[in-house]
Amino acid sequence: MRWQQGQWHQVPADPIAPEAPLAIRLLYDTTDARRSLDFAITMRSPGADKALVLGYLYSEGIIQRADQVERIELASEEAANVYLSTEVSFDPAAYQRVGYANSSCGLCGKADLGQIQQTIPFFPAKAKPRVSPELVRQLPATLLQHQQLFAETGGIHATALFDENGQLLHLTEDVGRHNALDKLIGRALQEGQFPWRKNIILLSGRISYELVQKAAMAGTPIVAAIGAPSSAAIKLAEATGMTLVGFLKEDRMNVYTYPERLVEA
Repeated sequence: MRWQQGQWHQVPADPIAPEAPLAIRLLYDTTDARRSLDFAITMRSPGADKALVLGYLYSEGIIQRADQVERIELASEEAANVYLSTEVSFDPAAYQRVGYANSSCGLCGKADLGQIQQTIPFFPAKAKPRVSPELVRQLPATLLQHQQLFAETGGIHATALFDENGQLLHLTEDVGRHNALDKLIGRALQEGQFPWRKNIILLSGRISYELVQKAAMAGTPIVAAIGAPSSAAIKLAEATGMTLVGFLKEDRMNVYTYPERLVEA
């Protein structure tokens, strides 16, 4: 039922954003045996689950390449078994968490920016790429045109990867902002498209610390969002050499770090 203009109306169809848990179990080698660990449970929109798992493990610093995962078995609609290769030195004690673990964590075990910088394998090239503000302001319209699930449900986040010419390369959608970015990273790992030296990431919502951290792991030079950044997100963007754009609209934007990448054509 929908209440509108003082009256109740029957709604024949109202698509809802899909959300379901995905449990991630790691299987890894030790000196004496292969062991397993129930690593995390994330609430996500089903679909592209293998890319989500790869992106998540990369963002957590567990793997650096896709081939460090031997295989991913989707044991059910709500469980994934991840077989790490023998070259991965996985210490479960380093990833112990108290309570519920989820994919929005993003290296939450790290105590400060210095520790995170030691984990990030790529940093953006200084002052590159150079793109025009005119190009950046057009990205949200392109994003909206390709947000299929958002158009159907109105309750989904999106992350898009653009090249320096404003060409849309990939787009992922999920109920979780962090999941959408992990899926994008996982797809790039699968296709060998790292690092993102000349790319722009566009986020459909606000910019949190965790999202900047995940983008920094991929060496992303420019991250833009329709929403606002947090103070910690700005601080991490500054520390990792990333240009951070918030409140991106058709006629304005706020640039918080490294504005020298945005130049008039």
